[in-house]
Amino acid sequence: MSTFRKAHSEKSREHMIELLNQQVTDLTDLFIQTKLAHWNVRGPHFIAYHEFFDDLAGEIPELIDSLAEQAASLGGSAGKPVQFIASETRLPAWELQNTKDILVLENLTERWAIVANNMRDSVEVSADEDPDTSDLFTEVSRKLDKNLWFLESHLTDGSSE
Repeated sequence: MSTFRKAHSEKSREHMIELLNQQVTDLTDLFIQTKLAHWNVRGPHFIAYHEFFDDLAGEIPELIDSLAEQAASLGGSAGKPVQFIASETRLPAWELQNTKDILVLENLTERWAIVANNMRDSVEVSADEDPDTSDLFTEVSRKLDKNLWFLESHLTDGSSE
């Protein structure tokens, strides 16, 4: 039995597993949507965005893996089948008809922001119940925020407002 299970209630442990799996679900959807952006972007900035989106997608599996492994280490099942991901994600569906580079960038930025904001919420929610899981959420949040900043930087002209 893990130390967490000895020191915390079953309800608390289950809550952490639920939080972790929700983030795994959202990150899995974010990975798929980032790959859709990579495959379908068109326009004058095609190659730059195509490569950028592929780099972003490439970082997500490690984040998913660390959260899923934490859920498993707490004694829960890690992840969800794709049928559940489709019904439980908190991200809006990807619009395949939007292929223009700026629209793809805006939509992708919106989705990364949703996941990053939800991750920060999980940091706060888990802080008192399980500092280790909260720390993991913080680590993942930092990586998401860095990439969100990269995305958002493409949407500004650099001048101060």
